[in-house]
Amino acid sequence: MTIPVCIQANRKFANLKRMTDQSFVFDQIHIEVARNASDDFNLFHDKHKWLQITHNPFKGPIVLGFQLNTLIEYQMRLYREAQHEDQIIAENQLRFSNYQITFVNALRPRQEMTLNIKKTLITTIPELTLTNRIAIKSQGKTILLGYKKETKTPLFLAHTDFSSLPDLNELADKTMVPGTDFFLKRKWMHNGNVKNFLSGSLAEQSDYFDELLHIAHYPEVFPCSLTSGALLEKAQMENHDFKRNPMVYTSHDISIDRQLLARIKNNDKLHILVRQLPESKENTLNNTSIMLRTYECYGMMGDKTILFRIKLNLVPLEEIIKNLSSRHQV
Repeated sequence: MTIPVCIQANRKFANLKRMTDQSFVFDQIHIEVARNASDDFNLFHDKHKWLQITHNPFKGPIVLGFQLNTLIEYQMRLYREAQHEDQIIAENQLRFSNYQITFVNALRPRQEMTLNIKKTLITTIPELTLTNRIAIKSQGKTILLGYKKETKTPLFLAHTDFSSLPDLNELADKTMVPGTDFFLKRKWMHNGNVKNFLSGSLAEQSDYFDELLHIAHYPEVFPCSLTSGALLEKAQMENHDFKRNPMVYTSHDISIDRQLLARIKNNDKLHILVRQLPESKENTLNNTSIMLRTYECYGMMGDKTILFRIKLNLVPLEEIIKNLSSRHQV
């Protein structure tokens, strides 16, 4: 394990305190840009159609979950550079970037929020891991809590076997993969969409792209964000009523392979595989009676290598409202 003995003073280090507890504001245009770049047509983010959602408690459009994840990614990138922790990651071949996010409340446009990054904890058992606790708060409420971790192996869905998977290139888009319970959504990487998603997430796109120098480094979360659109298209094919039965994220567990990410270029094909696990009374929201709808999602390149692995949970908004109402009546 290689860890720098000291950290030299520089501009980024001088700004470290500011970065670890910094305020941000999303405008509606940021939401529009991010949802268009990622093909997310969820009504919760639409500046007009949010009104069509039955019993919508948010009183307006809300920021995308993956938009917040991208803000975390970018601020963690600055933090790692300032602490020279990017050197630790490279020297120890910590190829997997992991996000463990729990969503507590929604964030509205023009609602000031604060992102706090706790000091890095470096552990060596069972393997070298860099861990930071993350929190976003706004108006005295917690928006999300979680962890950002760097590891040699993926923390989530590490043991899925795709050896018997058919050639996805031969399958039609938006279909079930034969012999499996996976829904297939095919996407293509486009630099313009990525840059727009970065800007919509309050990240500096020029830190990833420079056309004059022929630099194009894809961010971690953007390919993962395409999962939301895949889930929506799957639900649409199943005749889900987005207005009467809206679903909200409660958590994202994400592992991204940095080595594969570094190989992505404009117009690359990405196969997104999504499957829903059976609902269970053993898998509920915060020990309530609300059963979680758990999905396993994978981003697969043309050669069957896995770019990202996501385990995410959703619940019907109606169930959350009912649970809150019953608490207030007690």
